[in-house]
Formats: sequence, C-alpha cells, structure tokens
Amino acid sequence: MPPLPAHHQEGPSVWQKREMGALMGGGVGLTIGFIFGSWSIIRGGAGPRGFLATLSQYMLSSAATFSFFLAIGSVIRSDSLIPPHLQAAQLQLLSPALNVRSKAEGFQLMRARWEAERRHKSAQA
Repeated sequence: MPPLPAHHQEGPSVWQKREMGALMGGGVGLTIGFIFGSWSIIRGGAGPRGFLATLSQYMLSSAATFSFFLAIGSVIRSDSLIPPHLQAAQLQLLSPALNVRSKAEGFQLMRARWEAERRHKSAQA
C-alpha cells in the first residue's frame, strides 16, 4: 500500500487571528460588562438614563476595550518572519554544538568575563 500524501496545512493568517482575538475579546468584554454593570446598577441605581441604557453602556464599552486589546495581542503573538513549522525545522537543523554547552564550559565563560571586567575596572582606577 503506498504512503498517503502529506498534506500541508497552514494556520490562520494574521488577519484571521486578529479577527478571532477581537471576537473573543468582545465576548469576554460583554460578559464582564454585564457583571460589573449589573453590580453598579444594583449598588448605585440605574441613574437618569434607565436600567437598559446604563447596562448597555457598561457592556459595550467593556466589549470594545477587551476586543481592541485581544486583537492586538493576537497579532503580536503571531508576528513572525517565518511560519512556526519552518521555525521548528530550522531549530532541528541547527548544529547542537551551537546551542548546547556543558556546565563546565558555561562556568569557564562566566569566569573569563568576570576576569575581563576586573581588568577593565582596575585599568580605569
């Protein structure tokens, strides 16, 4: 039986991620706005505009704020020069000698830097 062809599945685009973040933020904001708006109305009364107008103002302002910041956060998290699957391949192909050092090598590098700093400070004095 021949092997199945590999399907390359790409993730959502930056704009799709922004839209998903905005929708999630809107949902969270509406919920938080409902909770805090209801609490505020119970505690201090609805005010001159009435219950529904006051509650909707809390909900919409909270939804707009959460939506804005979650959309920006989604774009920032997905901001990369290359796709994640290529980043993973790049990390696998890098020489392990460039990435991994033993504790002894790290300690030697640290001591050499300390010694260079001491010489630099004593030369300045």
